[in-house]
Amino acid sequence: MARILESKTGRTPFQRLLGHNPEVMNAWSQLGSVLEGEGNLSAELKEQVRRTLAQGNGCEYCKAKGKPDDIHYDEKTSVAVAVAEVFLTQKGVITDQQFHIIIEAFTQKEISELFAFITFTTASQYFGAAMRLEG
Repeated sequence: MARILESKTGRTPFQRLLGHNPEVMNAWSQLGSVLEGEGNLSAELKEQVRRTLAQGNGCEYCKAKGKPDDIHYDEKTSVAVAVAEVFLTQKGVITDQQFHIIIEAFTQKEISELFAFITFTTASQYFGAAMRLEG
């Protein structure tokens, strides 16, 4: 059970926790929709990153949506998942040497989108963990 009662505003349990502040919930949901969709990076790549982050960010609701697929990724997805793992273990600190690998695999637009997605997803998962949102 979550630490606070869900509001009546929102479609998902996560949104209903944010729904106590509808303006925040709407802006958060809108940004989430933009970042999760097809952009410079595929939605599937970002879903594998989200699943990877969920395993380390402590949100049971996010973990319940599944672990990363145990399939052979394309190169970009493999690098993106590795970036997420490094982000988790190093608390967001990426060395210049590690960043060089990222630059070799992604364009500037893709890097910007990847890190926006990783940091926004982490914030969402931290919120879920702090509220003890369950799946």
